[in-house]
Formats: sequence, structure tokens, C-alpha cells
Amino acid sequence: MPEFAELRARISSPVLTHTDPGFSDETTGFNLAVTHQPDAVVVAENESDIAETVRFARENGMPVRVQATGHGATEPYTDGVLVITRKLDRVSIDAQERTATFGAGVRWAAVLAAAAEHHLAPITGSSPQVGAVGFLLGGGLGPLARSHGFGSDYLRELRLVTGLGEIVVANYTEHPDLFWALRGGKGGLGIVTQATIELIEADTLYAGSLVFDEPHIEQALRAWVDWSASAPDEVTSSVALMRMPDLDLVPPPLRGRHVLSVRVVSSGPVEAGPELADPLRQAAPVYLDLLGELPTSQLGLVHNDPTDPVPVWDHGMLLTAIDQDFASALLGEVGPGTEIPVVITEVRHIGAGTKIDVDEGSAVGGRNSDYSLAFIGMQPELFDTVLPAFADRVSAAVAPWVSPELTINFIGRTTSPDRVAKAWPSDILNRLTEVRHRYDPEGVFPYGY
Repeated sequence: MPEFAELRARISSPVLTHTDPGFSDETTGFNLAVTHQPDAVVVAENESDIAETVRFARENGMPVRVQATGHGATEPYTDGVLVITRKLDRVSIDAQERTATFGAGVRWAAVLAAAAEHHLAPITGSSPQVGAVGFLLGGGLGPLARSHGFGSDYLRELRLVTGLGEIVVANYTEHPDLFWALRGGKGGLGIVTQATIELIEADTLYAGSLVFDEPHIEQALRAWVDWSASAPDEVTSSVALMRMPDLDLVPPPLRGRHVLSVRVVSSGPVEAGPELADPLRQAAPVYLDLLGELPTSQLGLVHNDPTDPVPVWDHGMLLTAIDQDFASALLGEVGPGTEIPVVITEVRHIGAGTKIDVDEGSAVGGRNSDYSLAFIGMQPELFDTVLPAFADRVSAAVAPWVSPELTINFIGRTTSPDRVAKAWPSDILNRLTEVRHRYDPEGVFPYGY
């Protein structure tokens, strides 16, 4: 192991090893099920220190990994240097150009708030607490997916440190091969320090959720399956079968209940929303009606994901068009009366805008699917055996509707190189491999396979 005193002498950012105060705090991200134990942590305060850290690691034959929020953490890092980007947290809005520029540590909540001051909004993820850069590098499917496509479609420029320790700008004209790869290629391409995205004009949306109690789950789910099949392109929706634990962290109306949450976001006229959602409201008695006009700054309320760190296991897949036979198969596995080990089973309606690639092309995988299916568990004692077995069982039950493709942000916890590789079509995967080798010839940034 190299002497990290040398690295401390070369950069101004804190360098922590196992015996230093704060090491555990910095390595702990949002997913409490994953505990990193790298040889050292660099809490980056500026871009130049990240570049110097990469050069140091390259000289010493050490891998470098990066963490902003830790939402995407699936496996512990046990060697090398972990670069923490949380301090790169500045956001600026250019209202005239309709762009937002932000550092690698920024979460979507900050971008939503800053953009809203100018009557603008980003194509964000479902959780405002997720790191914006990590979301974008994986393509990014959020509550505006059908109307506006993948989040990475709105990337305009990235600054990053390559595996050679060089600081480069990637956009349409500078390093366009790298820019193509960063729009959906996820990891192994460098450490992004700053991103610039295009914003859309939006103040409010017709958005929120309708919650149905257990006796009405089947009626509501089947109604949504039919409704989503003919929903206009400006509408993105999802359903989540939720078995809420009887814990204080759960809002009292949902505590200990088995419910179905139908989430709807329409980018069309707000006044048209009630008529649009009427078939869902009429499908069954509504337990909680949380659907209406919503400021874009509050878009996170649609999915209402946890804001505090929790242990998380997740597994996802993409689906082709679904029908009532799919609903029957899913309800047979996770519907009322079943005993299941997950907290949430979610089906999202995608397609429409997500199927249209940007003119310049991008590395996003999963553009040909119409829906997604994901499972989320929160009991660590079940993560290694019970939950994977459950996911395999349900996947087999819905196999006729499972797409052969994946998208990397929805892949979940996996150690299988084959499964990671399926996140991209073979031609994109081969091109990604070439770009990774071009900008990181020595494999300083290990990624997936």
C-alpha cells in the first residue's frame, strides 16, 4: 500500500484512512446496507485535487471509485481510493439559455429549487435526494420520462477527470466520443466534476398519486393497466404495490397497510388533468387522493421516496407492452393475500419520449421497452438469499412480458458481468468498451466487468 502522506502533500482536500476520524461518515452513503472500506478516502473540495488523486492512484496501481450520495451503492469497495464529491455542490441557472450547471455532489432537490425561481425545471429523477450526475450518467428515467425522454438527453456539457488524470470537457464538439458514452454509459469513463443540462419551461404540473387500500388493489391495478395503454405521450405514470411497515418513519395513514399507489405526472394543461385521471378515480374507492396541481419544485412528492439513509436492496427489469394477463400474473405473486419479502413492487409506464434517441446518438440502453418492473426490500437479513430468490420467482411468473434489454440505473444489486452487459445493446456495449479503453487505458476506474 502506498504512503498516503504523499497524497496529502499533493492535494489540499482531506485524505482519510481507516484510523482517521470521519472515515466511516464519509464512506457511508444513502444505502446503509453497503459499507465501503477502501484504503483511503479523498473528500474532494475542487477539481484539481481529483485530477491529482487519479494521477497518484495511477502511479501506484490503485483503483479509483467515486461516490456522491451513495444511492447507487450495491457492493462494498474494499481497496483503492474512494473520491467523495459531496462538497462540489454549487448550482447556477442561466435563465436566458435555459440551462443549469452544477457540481458532482448536487442532488436533484437543489436543481429543482434553483430552476423553479426562473419558471424552469430539469428532467429529474423520482427522488430529489438522488445525485443528479449519477442519475444522468445512467440515462435516467424519471416522472417526465414519456413526455421528455431520458434525463441524459438533456445533457449539454460535462467536465471530468479521465483515467490519465487529465481534466477534459465533453460536449458536441469537444471529445464527442466521450460525450456520447457519458450519456448513458454510466461508469468507467472518468470522474465527472460538473454537468450542464437543458431545462424545460414549467411552473406547475398535474401530478401526484391516488392511493387505494388493500380491498381495492386488484380493481385499481387492472384499471391502470388498461388506462396506461392508451394514455397520451405527455403522461408518465406508475403503480407501486406497497407493504408499509408499522414504523414511525411511515406516515400514519399508510403505517402497517398494504396499498396501491397510482402515480401520475402530466406535462399537458393542468386544467385537463382531472378529466384525464377520472377513469382512475372511478376504478375503485380512493383511500388517499393526492393528485392535483403541483409546483415543479415539489415533484418529489409524486413518488415520495425516503429522504433519510436506509438499507436498500433492489432489482429491476424492463417490460414490453403489458395486459390483463400480466396483471393476473403479478397479482398472483405480490397481490393481496400473498406473503412477500419486499416493501415495494413498482411498475412504471415508459416508452414514447424514451424511445427517441438524441440526434447525435447516445449510449443509453433500454430505449425499446414500454414498462419497467422493480422490487425494493429493506431488511438486510434477507438481501443475500430470500430477496434474490423472490425476484427470480416473480421474474419467471412475468417472463412473457420481460424485455431482453435492461437499463443500467434500474439493474439493481448484481455481481453478474453478464447482467451488467445486458444494460446496453451489443453495438453500444462494444463502442463503450472502446471509449473506456481510450480514456482509461490502464483501468484506473474499475467498472462492472
